[in-house]
This record gives sequence, structure tokens and C-alpha cells, in this order.
Amino acid sequence: MLLIMSAMLNVHGQSASHRNELTAEEKRVLINKGTERPFIGKYTDNKEKGTYTCKWCDAPAIFAGGCFWGVQHFFDKAPGVLKSEVGYTGGTKANPTYKEVCAHTTGHVEAIKVTYDPQKTSYEAMAKLFFEIHDPTQTNGQGPDLGPQYLSEVFYADENQKATAEKLIGLLKQKGYKVVTRVRPAVTFWPAEEYHQEYYEKTGGTPYCHMYTKRF
Repeated sequence: MLLIMSAMLNVHGQSASHRNELTAEEKRVLINKGTERPFIGKYTDNKEKGTYTCKWCDAPAIFAGGCFWGVQHFFDKAPGVLKSEVGYTGGTKANPTYKEVCAHTTGHVEAIKVTYDPQKTSYEAMAKLFFEIHDPTQTNGQGPDLGPQYLSEVFYADENQKATAEKLIGLLKQKGYKVVTRVRPAVTFWPAEEYHQEYYEKTGGTPYCHMYTKRF
């Protein structure tokens, strides 16, 4: 477990199909699910904030599409998704709280960070799902949730992700959708409070402002 953490890096711009070279020990842990003795990894006490990705495949995706409860509900069910985390990004304040974000004092939006297996899915598939589970034409929020923290945005980790997002937006516009989704470089992703994580799975509820609508 500890070596898995030490084999993760901040986003540095690889395509989703890229595979990085691994040491023999990293292969043992990341690919063959090996472990190491407790408390010997260099990241045992690591608390640095940032967006962390698999060292082998570099495959994160960050999207903002309204209330992150509903967005996570749909992404967690998607084939190839390894894990997801809801949080805040795009703003100026470090370690923002839910209350601060809702007060519109930080510039952050509610977002989700998705880690997926590029052998089973792709960034384009993740982006298509994003555009099909929320309304990318709504300018002031999402559904009944209004405010700048609920805007539609794609945060790209590299030029390939940017090109994919812009291509899909172009396709939607050709279909007549007046897409307002912004495409911005990924910045620090701040995890939300624990009670927000997997909210609908914890409560047994269902999304009130997200639904699947096939657009592609």
C-alpha cells in the first residue's frame, strides 16, 4: 500500500494510452498487487495537496458539472473507472471548505477527479459520459442548483485531453447544443469533506439534478 503511494506522481501531461516505465519493485506492487513492510515507504507521512495519478498510466480526469454527488454517482458506475473523488478546484483559496465554496468566496467549483484504466476505457469515453449526465448548455448552474460553484467545466491535464474536450464540444454544437462548458488547465484539486464522498451510496439516495441523456 505504501509503495503504491510512492509510485504516484502529480499530473505531468501524458496521453491516456501512454505507459510509463516501471522499476521491478513498482511492477510488483502496481501490476501484481504486491505489498511492502509497513512504515518503510518515503510517502508514509505525505500530506502534500495535489492531483495524484497512477505512475504507470497517468490517467486522471477532472470534470465539474453541478452538484458533485450526482456526477460521482454516474462515474462510479462507468466501465473502467478505478476510483473517484469529489472536491473543489479552479479557485484561489487553499484548503477550501464546503461552506466557503458555497459562499462564493473562493472561486472554486464542485468537481470530481476520476482515475480510470486506459486498457478498459478512454479519456474520450469519460468526457462523453460527462457531457451526457449533465446539461452543458445551462449557464448559471445545474438543474435547481444555481451559482458559480455549479458551472460546467473540463479541467485538462494535457493537450490531448484539451483537444478531446474541444472536439466533443464542437460535435455537440454541430448537433445544435449551445454548449457553455469551459475548458481550462487543471490546477490543484482539493478533496471535499469525507461526508461528501460517495454521498448517494452512503445515503441510499439518487441524483436530483443529473440524469443520463445520450448526446453522441
